[in-house]
Amino acid sequence: MDVAMQSIRGQLTACATTLMALAFAVLTASCSAPSDPPEVSPSVDAQPITDGRTAHRPAVPGVRGLVTAGHPLASMAGMRVLMQGGNAADAAVAVLAVLGQVEPMMSGAGGNGFLTVYEVETDRVYSLNATGAAPAALDAADLDPDELHRGMRAGVVPGLFGGWIALLERFGTMTLAQVLEPAIEYAEQGHPVDPFVVRSITRSRELLERYPSTRAVFLPDGEPPVAGQLVRYPDLAGTFHKLIEAEDTARLDRRGREAGLRAAFTRFYRGDIARDIVRFYERNEGLFTRADFAAHEPIWAEPVHTTYRGYDVYSSPATSRGGLEVTMQLNLVEGFDLAALGHNSAEALHLITESIKVAKSDVYHFVTDPQHADVPVDGMTSKAYADIRRALISLDAVLDYPDHGAPPGAPVARSRRVGTPMASAVAETTYPGSTTSFSVVDGAGNVVVATPTLGSLWGTGVVVGDTGLFFNNGTRVGSTSPYPDDLNYARGGQIPILNNAPTLVMREGKLFLALGTPGGETIGQTQFQVLLNVIDFGMSIQEAVEVPRLAIVAAPNFYKPGAEMTIQVERRVAPATLRRLRELGHTVEAVGEYTIGSMQGILWNPETGTMVAGADPRRMMYAVGW
Repeated sequence: MDVAMQSIRGQLTACATTLMALAFAVLTASCSAPSDPPEVSPSVDAQPITDGRTAHRPAVPGVRGLVTAGHPLASMAGMRVLMQGGNAADAAVAVLAVLGQVEPMMSGAGGNGFLTVYEVETDRVYSLNATGAAPAALDAADLDPDELHRGMRAGVVPGLFGGWIALLERFGTMTLAQVLEPAIEYAEQGHPVDPFVVRSITRSRELLERYPSTRAVFLPDGEPPVAGQLVRYPDLAGTFHKLIEAEDTARLDRRGREAGLRAAFTRFYRGDIARDIVRFYERNEGLFTRADFAAHEPIWAEPVHTTYRGYDVYSSPATSRGGLEVTMQLNLVEGFDLAALGHNSAEALHLITESIKVAKSDVYHFVTDPQHADVPVDGMTSKAYADIRRALISLDAVLDYPDHGAPPGAPVARSRRVGTPMASAVAETTYPGSTTSFSVVDGAGNVVVATPTLGSLWGTGVVVGDTGLFFNNGTRVGSTSPYPDDLNYARGGQIPILNNAPTLVMREGKLFLALGTPGGETIGQTQFQVLLNVIDFGMSIQEAVEVPRLAIVAAPNFYKPGAEMTIQVERRVAPATLRRLRELGHTVEAVGEYTIGSMQGILWNPETGTMVAGADPRRMMYAVGW
């Protein structure tokens, strides 16, 4: 029997490897939209697409599983695990581990993230907060804002690896060794680097050259790699081998799979890996201590929930602001008939924009680490509170960025966001974030939607010693507030807020839609619009992902009432629509045709029960089905 099973497993592995190669070949041969957004905003007078196409890629069907992720090799790593008998949780960790290599500037085991999980057996949705706190020794008043952004004093305890273990412990079936097999193969044997990654390395060359440990990994010969060059990450493979060694030792001691996973967790956060990380930071005047790592645990929490036109929407709770933003925006816009106004009409875009402003004014005031202050989640997501705040929105006038409201359950006294910033006015400006996202569903119907991140591109910019890991630069302005009296000012031991918001939608108790996107500040805005595309405008998943969208940018930031608002609109939107938005009073900037976010999602047909996946052409997103 064992020999037979090994033979079957070998056949499945070979099949998965073949499919992986085919997927990569198809991507490189036929992807029709640019994977890297243009740097210069085109003219407002540029014409939209006129050939009648609503999507450039087909939606991908699945029967026994679907994976749609930020790179074809990551998608195929997840599919490989599904074909070997793993479930959605197992496949998700395989995807996460490979994404850290094929999109090294976006995520990795040293980053942070949020996961939303649906389990068939319990018929419940769960939220996993895989984010770490700032080092306890941090005193932001002693640091320049740039030191909170990049370098040895920036960053937070890596939460994402703990999230891998928590997901496998609660919902997985495989060992860490099994799910890390694809990632270790790529780390040791290499993979052809994507042009998108090469451009990112080239543009960030000054940062990557700054630290010897980083330069040795990404500029080993003093120059960026060329597109298609085989790149390897032996130090990262070494870290993975150490974790598997800890797992194997515990398992062989007859303590079982769960004990093995916990042993890997312990080695990372409390064993020699943590020790070596802390020694590296001590040698370089960093702030991390062994106690910072030993204190870390992933957080399982109830997802944020609302209803929208009869659909149940679940997303990430604090310390995510994005989940609250998505649900609050839906509550606000529910009072208007968007379908009657028409998709991407000036009137519909105006209402979407105003709803985003109102939701953000509350989110940026109240959402923080729940261990440090109460967040009035129920009040903020209530329909009654949405009715009150909706009164700020006019159909024919533009709202200045408002002050926060008073949701039920909010503390009576809470400081305003309008103080003196930590240093100069420049310090008020939010540093952009950069992220990735994916969705997985297995044959039983279990779902994992995940949005991992390093914060900004390349996180802190520091590869930590010989671990092969970047840390998330969560201490930067954006995840933290520049105002010392604000709840989200960078403080030791506090988890900064993220915008990551992997989302699940159900209809009458059945799965309907899973989606997520990268995009830093635009995450909640993009997911809001794609949800409207599907629910209000009846689009297919690939149409909903591809059609043009907008994003609001705040100067200096969204923490400050009265901040100047600019709407960035992808230039496929008709010029007449942009002119009408300006007439209403909006400041409008036309940007590249495929620029905002990089959405992926899975949509179920409620009549047939079948499912299809969509993947955004704005980056390297790719969907595969089985």
